Parts: sequence; C-alpha cells; structure tokens
Amino acid sequence: MNEPNLFSGAFVLYIIAGVFFVLALFRRGIWMKAVIFPLGAGFALHTVALVLRTVASGHAPFTNMYESLSFLSWAVVGVYFVFDRKRAYPKIGSFLMLIVILLMALASSPLIPRGIVPLIPALQSWWLWLHVSVTLLGEAFFAVAFVSSILYIFSGKEDKRRLYDKLSYKAIAVGFPLFTLGGLIFGMIWAYKAWGRYWGWDPKEVWSLVTWFIYALYLHTRVVMGWAGKKSAIVAVIGFLAALFTYFGVNYIIEGLHSYA
Repeated sequence: MNEPNLFSGAFVLYIIAGVFFVLALFRRGIWMKAVIFPLGAGFALHTVALVLRTVASGHAPFTNMYESLSFLSWAVVGVYFVFDRKRAYPKIGSFLMLIVILLMALASSPLIPRGIVPLIPALQSWWLWLHVSVTLLGEAFFAVAFVSSILYIFSGKEDKRRLYDKLSYKAIAVGFPLFTLGGLIFGMIWAYKAWGRYWGWDPKEVWSLVTWFIYALYLHTRVVMGWAGKKSAIVAVIGFLAALFTYFGVNYIIEGLHSYA
C-alpha cells in the first residue's frame, strides 16, 4: 500500500476509535477495552505512512501543511498513549480524537496540496528535523493540556476537576521544554545557519515567542504564585489558541519567511 492509502486507512480507524470513546462515556468497561484495537491499528498505519512519505520524498515528513497536519495528528495520538496507558479517561480520549479527526480531515481537503515537491534551499537542512518535529511534539502535549483545561472549566465534580488540573499541569510541564527546545532554540540556530541571524522578528518567530510567554506565565504563576484550577485552565486554553494561530494564522493570514511551511 502507498502512503495516501495508509493515511486514509488510519483516518478511518481514528474515526472508529473516536466513536468507541464516545460510547465509553456511557459504558466505559467494554468500549475502553475495545478502543485500543482501532486506535493502535490506526497509529501503526499512520506511522508506516509517515515512514513511506519520508522515503518517497527524501526529506522530513513535515515540510508543507499536509505533512505537518499528518505528523501533528500522529503526535497527538502518540501523546495520548503516554498519558492514558490504562485508558481511564474516555472524555479526554474523545476530545483528543476530535482534534485528531479535524486535523486529518483538513489534511484530506482538496484545498491542501498533497504532492511531493523539492525543498527550497532554506529547508534543506537537518535542523528541519529537529526544529519542526520537537516543536510539533510539544504542541501535541499542549493539546492534552487544552482538552484537560476545557474539561476542568466545564466539570462540576471536584474530584474530576482536580484530576483534569493535574493532567493539564503534567502535559504543559513536558510540552513547554519541548516547545522551548524545538520552537525557539533549534529554530534560532537554524535561522542563523539559513539566514545569518538568530532572530529577525518574522511573524512566526513573534507568535512562537508569544505562545512561549503564555505557557511560561502558566508555569510561573502556578509554581511561584501558587495558581491552580480555573485561572491556570484559562491560561492553558489561551496558550493553545495562540499555538493554533502560530500554526495556521502565519501560514494563511500573515506574510512572512515561514509562509511556505
């Protein structure tokens, strides 16, 4: 099978997994046990699809919008496996799968080019692998924090709220250093090698920094000032919205050096 067919197969399996997660909201036992099969099979197909895309293109599988959407959705599923190894949180799984399905649906849109094209000179670097992959992995953890924070805000049960608050903090505690390393440090090194400067106030650089400051604010207010609960949840939601704007807005709304990404 080729990469597009494997991608489509993974997409279908993720949709089935999403349905199982929703059913698990009403009868957790049987459906949370069953969800591992379509979710695991979809993740396996998706992994092979990314490998085949890499082999066919000869470069990293996240150099355009289609590829990065595919990689990000794959990363979100992978992070879910890390955070819910015992499959104990059907609500978190349901909302995360909704994000994954939306990302893959967008990648499947005829408006998103899927063809393999030669890389422009600025992208022909091994720093591409480090910069983009680590950044997107950090954003996958931010997605978990976003879902947990939304559930915290709308949950009426105190025990559930404490759980969601704890999960959100754990996800950001992991995602923040990854985003810092990939989005800022690796990005600045690559910028110096590609353009001869570490920082140029390009729109994506600016919005990456804005996103970084929001999550730094989350950790600072939580660790130093003792914030928790609703205040922290709101900051986490704002941070993910800023990350989404950095990801989509710079590409389609604001012209810049990263508009090709």
